[in-house]
Amino acid sequence: MRVPPMPRTRPGRSRPHTGRPRPHTGRPRPYGGRPRRGGALTYAVLACVTAVSLFPLLWTAVAASSDTTRLARTPPPLWFDGHLAGNLSTAWADADLGAALCNTAFVAGTVAAGTVLFSTLAGFAFAKLRFRGRRALLLVVVGAMAVPPQLSAVPLYLLVARLGWADRLQAVILPALVSAFGVFFMRQYLLGALPGELVEAARVDGAGAGRIVWHVVFPAARPAMAVLAMLTFVMAWNDFLWPVIALTQSGNPTVQVALTGLGRGYVPDQAVIMAGALLGTLPLLLVFVVFGRQIVGGIMRGAVKG
Repeated sequence: MRVPPMPRTRPGRSRPHTGRPRPHTGRPRPYGGRPRRGGALTYAVLACVTAVSLFPLLWTAVAASSDTTRLARTPPPLWFDGHLAGNLSTAWADADLGAALCNTAFVAGTVAAGTVLFSTLAGFAFAKLRFRGRRALLLVVVGAMAVPPQLSAVPLYLLVARLGWADRLQAVILPALVSAFGVFFMRQYLLGALPGELVEAARVDGAGAGRIVWHVVFPAARPAMAVLAMLTFVMAWNDFLWPVIALTQSGNPTVQVALTGLGRGYVPDQAVIMAGALLGTLPLLLVFVVFGRQIVGGIMRGAVKG
């Protein structure tokens, strides 16, 4: 008499394995499978965080649409009024925001492009090249991030004045073309995102330094370059301390320098000041709306590849 074979069992399980898939019980899997869906508490917390984050922008728009008398009331207004167009036109004309916006866009774009280029090159050198004094130079770069920018304002202004760049845009652009944070950020990213074997393979194939940077380093560092470009653009757009020292309101002002003229006077018009601040913030919101999805997508692609 032939004995039928026993069914196979998996290690550590008492139930026999018949080869058929196990039915889905409907409970979320702790590892793998479909992601968990947030509950009501998660959405409530996210809604509160979003409301708190958007409240300053909403309050700026409400104040820009009001007048000085309405803003002086207690409690302050929390909804729009009908003076928005008038306040915007007054701020645009009094501060010459047209020229200021053009200057700021040129400065922020040039600073972002230069910072991304030079920081990527320096980060690649610190991450993948071996040269004498590499660790000492990296310590200098990291230490430079701990130096407050206020300490360099006086010697930097003396240098700019000696070169004849006072009240010119190059006085704001050239000192900001390289940042210690950008170099360290790109170095940390390229340590994991760029395999050393890929660089060695390009060298074996006869590629020079320029070709390796253009065809190997830049494609691998593209997600981090996009993030660094956005952060640098926002920081250069909102920079106030050094532009207000190096530039004047009557020469080549940036937006932040031009807005200082709206607060002067015996009784400053707070509504007009808020209207000018709203005009200075709108380009940043437009940049984020247009390029935010591409930047986030680049971050996610870089995270998956890493």
